[in-house]
Amino acid sequence: MNTVRRRQIGSGIFVGLTAGSVALILAILGIILGNIVYHGWEHFTWRFLATGIEEGMFNVEKSGVFPMLFGTAARVILMTIFVIPIGVITAIYMTEYANSTSAWLRLIRGAVHNLAGVPSIVFGLFGLGFFIGFVGKNLDDALYGGSTRVWGQPAIMWASLTLAVMTLPVVIVATEESLKNIPVGLREASLALGATKLQTIARIVLPQALPGILTGGILAVSRAAGEVAPILFTGAAYSTPGLPDSLTDQFMDLGYHVFILSTQSPNIEQTRPILFATVMVLLLLTFLLNLSAVLLRAHMRHKLRSMS
Repeated sequence: MNTVRRRQIGSGIFVGLTAGSVALILAILGIILGNIVYHGWEHFTWRFLATGIEEGMFNVEKSGVFPMLFGTAARVILMTIFVIPIGVITAIYMTEYANSTSAWLRLIRGAVHNLAGVPSIVFGLFGLGFFIGFVGKNLDDALYGGSTRVWGQPAIMWASLTLAVMTLPVVIVATEESLKNIPVGLREASLALGATKLQTIARIVLPQALPGILTGGILAVSRAAGEVAPILFTGAAYSTPGLPDSLTDQFMDLGYHVFILSTQSPNIEQTRPILFATVMVLLLLTFLLNLSAVLLRAHMRHKLRSMS
């Protein structure tokens, strides 16, 4: 057997293994989604989406998920508002200002990589100790003399900030890679025309890197939307009388609601339709949030191409 024939056979085996792996992944995904839709579709109604749990959390006929839907969307949007500016500024410093051979930059990169590997439950404990126990308590002492607890308790703001810290490495890495892909010639041309470094970054580099920055935001939303552990200690509530209307209010969450339905229901079989329908809502919300970011990224890319 000649060398060409062996290479063709090896290439065919590799292609077959790759196709088989992709087919297996798609099959597993299809089974999971099909199972969720099959068991939850009947209960997935407009009433279910638009009502709350006034009649009882485990009441199959009258319970809804609107408070959880609102709380999940609110904390993800707040997290995105918090994490993107910090992540982008950090990536700009690492790419545009820091010395590529400095020990300080290596320390920052090491911290980012280590942060990405920390379990999510640890971030929840960090948020409880730092944001609530330290920042919130000191705010209450400074503003109210410690006589009342406003900031020093679980709240949607602290949950969002905890999620922002958790997803910060995703945004930093995606933004840094996007900034590195901007041609050096664009920076040099801008500086040669008399622009300052800050003007070059703000008017030349960042607009070109915006699709990559939005990619980091999409990945952050994808990770944070279904997380439960970081918000257990920092803001999620078993039940609340209404929707959160301030940053210091607690909130109900779809992921936490799924956990409650699956572990604390007096009759698991009876509440199974609510459980699967709630999972459907969580998946659809995550999909819609990601789709919005993807469409915005596509629009920005089209706008940049039309300008070039």
